[in-house]
Amino acid sequence: MARWPGGTPERLQEAAIDLFTERGYERTTVAEIAKHAGLTERTFYNHFADKREVLFSGQDLFIAGVRDALGSAPAEQSPLDAIRAVLTADSDWFDQRRNAAQRRRNILDAHPDLREREWAKLAALAAAITSALRARGVPDPAATLTAAVSVTAYHSAAARWL
Repeated sequence: MARWPGGTPERLQEAAIDLFTERGYERTTVAEIAKHAGLTERTFYNHFADKREVLFSGQDLFIAGVRDALGSAPAEQSPLDAIRAVLTADSDWFDQRRNAAQRRRNILDAHPDLREREWAKLAALAAAITSALRARGVPDPAATLTAAVSVTAYHSAAARWL
């Protein structure tokens, strides 16, 4: 099992991306993903609700981390500077996963239902940022607009990076 970095969710995600790339998203089953990762189908469902969600592994933790980091950002930091610092803090982590991120992006771009899931995750990120900005005393509509602009810039920057 040495070829698999990280834990079980990462193994399943890598296996899914491999198979989605090779066979196509529609023609890949959860059972095949689990088998490719050397795991059982039951193990897959212990970590993910469905095969779509395997492509969004860690998103909820990322969103919670952004919200928490904004909550502990220095009070004198402007809202945009705080958001920029939080969203760029782990750029090395992203750089180490660029190839997998590009392969994932190609899969998402080819499937409208996956793009819909991605937009839902981005909306959740915007809501978390809005909430954190409100907690910092930023009133609406400034909190909502700042969050929306920040998430749009983040999404656009990620696309350019890939």
